Amino acid sequence: MEFTWSPEQSALRDDMVRLGADIGPRDEPAGAPGGEVFRADWERLARGGATGLPVPLSDGGLGHDPLTCALALEGLGRGCSDLGLLTSLGAHLWAVVLPLLRYGTAEQRARYLPGLADGTLIGAHAISESGAGSDSMAMATLAEPKDGAYVLSGHKRFVTNAPVADVFVVYATINPRLGFTGVTAFLVDRDTPGLHVEPEVGKSGLRSSPWGRLTLDRCAVERAGVLGAEKQGSRIFGTVMAWERTLLPVPLLGAMARRIDECVAHVTSRRQFGARIASFQSVANRIVDMTVRLELARLAAYRAAGELGTGEPSIFPEIAKLTVTESAVRVFQDAMQLFGAEGYAVGAGIDRGLRDALGTTLSSGTSDLQRVVIAGKLGLR
Repeated sequence: MEFTWSPEQSALRDDMVRLGADIGPRDEPAGAPGGEVFRADWERLARGGATGLPVPLSDGGLGHDPLTCALALEGLGRGCSDLGLLTSLGAHLWAVVLPLLRYGTAEQRARYLPGLADGTLIGAHAISESGAGSDSMAMATLAEPKDGAYVLSGHKRFVTNAPVADVFVVYATINPRLGFTGVTAFLVDRDTPGLHVEPEVGKSGLRSSPWGRLTLDRCAVERAGVLGAEKQGSRIFGTVMAWERTLLPVPLLGAMARRIDECVAHVTSRRQFGARIASFQSVANRIVDMTVRLELARLAAYRAAGELGTGEPSIFPEIAKLTVTESAVRVFQDAMQLFGAEGYAVGAGIDRGLRDALGTTLSSGTSDLQRVVIAGKLGLR
């Protein structure tokens, strides 16, 4: 495996580092996120092209392949300390834009992609329910065919971007007895009658990424709003998960690299017992371990991104997701140890980074679920 970046790819990465740094650190929102600060930062991402990274030039995007997108996202994570904002970007790109690219009709692409690519539209992905998280076969949201349309009834929870989204990809089953084979994906505009959006409960981390819950109260969606085809929802969701598990955590690579640099600067300047603490073997070993975790996580992520471009099923999306997110948790824990009380103090940013990293181990399926999926792909289930 060899990753040799072209001058254009390297320039894109550097542009994304600068774009992220321009957004700068933000205080965590005291109340529900999604207000003026979120909008201002989202618009900065959009002006820099981040909201259209994989969208073809003909649809108003930058037209980058998965590997180049990964490089750009790592650059964003290196420059931008707001992992919540980048989580919202990832949900927009990989759970809404990507399925539209893969499964949308010409009319759907023309209607939504230009706005999603330039950031004037924000996308959200609604599949989780109170009784159906990773177990999507337990989905209760019903899509009833009626008079040439579908009437959606049910509830969705933990929908990233819901409070600010303009268009939702909503999954519902046309017949609960069919299990996952009956699931169908729908494009639902925010102003569709019968769709109600409420803020969700607060989060321990990723607080700057707004999330909410949906109530679908006999919400009528025309047949033109079906994404893909009826009962194709499982295939669409499988595609979304492969891309999301690979690319949603990639900004953590940049965040880990930035934190390691900060730790190196700290331990080479901090003196205790008459010596720089970098000279203590336990301290040096901790930073070595942090670096090893980062480099192994990077290899897994770029291997997975490279295979996304082939279209072949792979075990690497789950391996990458598991490796990157759990490595990030360990790196931020180590950083807190190296900074001591200063790292534990609110405002230093290390506690926020750790809480944000913990949140990434839950999205797109928990770490335990990734292991279940990997076991299945190894023929162990």
